[in-house]
Amino acid sequence: MKFGSTPLPGVFTIEPELHCDERGFFGRTFCVSEFEYHELNSRTIQCSISFNQRRGTLRGMHYQISPREETKLVRCTRGAIYDVALDLRPDSPSFRRWCSVNLTAENHTMLYIPAGVAHGFQTLTDETEVFYQISEFYEPSTARGVRWNDPSFAIHWPIEDRIISTRDAELPLFDDTGQSP
Repeated sequence: MKFGSTPLPGVFTIEPELHCDERGFFGRTFCVSEFEYHELNSRTIQCSISFNQRRGTLRGMHYQISPREETKLVRCTRGAIYDVALDLRPDSPSFRRWCSVNLTAENHTMLYIPAGVAHGFQTLTDETEVFYQISEFYEPSTARGVRWNDPSFAIHWPIEDRIISTRDAELPLFDDTGQSP
């Protein structure tokens, strides 16, 4: 596995090293010892998928607060997404900054998102599926989010014609204390 840095500390791209032959390829997408070597949270207690019928679907920006802060490993298993990580850790040198990565079924790249970093994505193709490995159970009382178009972050989303749930469209704007309501 190849671990790549991003502009946000603790957020990594991870690419499987593919071993190819006449049958196709084989590659690891997760290894506890490699995660521990890179000092990443290797705990996975829940896996989820998100299927999105139409190009332009936007989900996010989501995270959980203590005591259920979650780490996510995100991979696009069908189609393509523009994946965004938003640093909401007040003590981080990249606090309030974001980065993006194109994850596709073809490139097999994954994005590691540590606790305190919000996550969202926009689909680049129809019929897109996203696979998540998550370190904590979903807990509605600790679930939080900030609005996808909050001007304090100025996240660039590539597709203008967006499909957004009412819940995500009504997420709060970020307040200056570093907390969302």
